[in-house]
Amino acid sequence: MLSLVTRLFAPKGPVTAHINARPVAVAPKETLLQAALREGIAFPHSCRVGGCATCKCKLVSGKVRELTQSGYILSDEELDQGYILACQALPQTDVRIEVDLSALPARRQVGGRIVSQERLTHDIVQLRVQLDEALAYKAGQFADLTLDSLPGVARSYSFATPVQPDAQVSFFVRKVPGGRFSTLVVDHDLSGQRLTVHGPGGDFWLRPADAPLVLVAGGSGLAPMLAMLADARAQGVARPVTLLFGARLQADLYGMEAIEAFARGWPAPFRFVPVLSAETPGSTWLGARGLVTDFLPDAVLPGAHAYLCGPPPMVDSAREALLRQGVAAADIHADRFTTLYDRPQAA
Repeated sequence: MLSLVTRLFAPKGPVTAHINARPVAVAPKETLLQAALREGIAFPHSCRVGGCATCKCKLVSGKVRELTQSGYILSDEELDQGYILACQALPQTDVRIEVDLSALPARRQVGGRIVSQERLTHDIVQLRVQLDEALAYKAGQFADLTLDSLPGVARSYSFATPVQPDAQVSFFVRKVPGGRFSTLVVDHDLSGQRLTVHGPGGDFWLRPADAPLVLVAGGSGLAPMLAMLADARAQGVARPVTLLFGARLQADLYGMEAIEAFARGWPAPFRFVPVLSAETPGSTWLGARGLVTDFLPDAVLPGAHAYLCGPPPMVDSAREALLRQGVAAADIHADRFTTLYDRPQAA
């Protein structure tokens, strides 16, 4: 069922979108991306929920209604130039769109076999997959996973490691209430089962620079951070790092050994701050308490670049805090972890 926003602001009849001068009829309640794909246009896209910016395009004329705010994913310069996200844009009038159709990511479908499932917390499992052949991706990107035993159900997860010589990949899967895919992965032994990995997707990766890094992760959003740190270490990156990791309880912390190993061998200052939001008063925890975003003011060095990954409220709050600290919007990169229950198109 479409959301109330979608129903209220849908045009009464079909409109026409000229995509690079090609006319495409857009039905009421249909996004630009849906219309383009229906007409066979190879429109760049990936997540389809407004979280990766792969489908960004320039609105030359006309009006659209945006299902979600795009300020967290598009730069101020792009917004000033009229860029929008096609997957979140409902045309309200005839529109003209310009898009670089050569920007379509080189996504591939590769089969694989589940090697192991390691429980990291009560609701997060590390899923290791041996691919049938190598898949190129950038540390920080994600892929869509489909289990052979659950056909027709695809879910997106970030790679938790950079590309490995043996073509093995790893993902952190958090159990979502009512989630068919995540429940199967977290609660059942799937060793040896087949699946398909479709990727890579998204534009979340470490940009070349010398600026200090502020990394903010929540929950399973630690996966792309660990992948980017491992890749940066292998590439000899020597940028100062502050990693903030938000969790509810001590039992929700994981990856501590890997992070400590990064800190010990990093060729520049490396600061790690785990923050617990719901730890019982009087427990053995002596570290930071509260919201992870409360600790951003002390984490931002002059000229810092920021990378955010986790639940949308955390990412949005962190972005606002960073902007207040003077971090340029163009230097804030985000990957908002959404589920089917987070999407505005769902009732």
